[in-house]
Amino acid sequence: MAKVSIGLRGWRFDEDEVFEPDGSFKPLEEMPDEVANQVSRLAALVTAPCDACYLIHGEAEIAECDVAAFVYGEPMAEVLLCAEHEPDFRYWYREAGGDRFRGEDALRDEFHTWFADGNRAPPDYEPVEHVDTDPEDLPEPPDPSELQTATCDVDLDVDYPTG
Repeated sequence: MAKVSIGLRGWRFDEDEVFEPDGSFKPLEEMPDEVANQVSRLAALVTAPCDACYLIHGEAEIAECDVAAFVYGEPMAEVLLCAEHEPDFRYWYREAGGDRFRGEDALRDEFHTWFADGNRAPPDYEPVEHVDTDPEDLPEPPDPSELQTATCDVDLDVDYPTG
């Protein structure tokens, strides 16, 4: 089976872990936990702004921020990037030592710090060529109510002690 991106480039999935033979999404409980967490998280990320644009424009100018096209990092600590700023992340990751944060939640904060300090990829930094195969032929995503039933280690029904 091939590796595919769903909704945003970056996170890649084995087709057989995410899709049924008929091309529909598998139920989340039938996906490996890590894959189910990423697929669940994607539902909230597909309309989110690019982190770099947000760092440039801020909360007041969120309308100026491009919608993300790429996602890197771990769920809930991911870096979201538009096509213009994805080379900055790749440069930071490959050339400026960002790869030492691979698999760590600190990846997002470390990239944000590097970018906010005014660092960027050189203008001649080569973009990655992406191949789209039938991008309009994607299956319908899982129902949002199903995504909210994804397994989680936190028991929200437990009364926790306070102060």
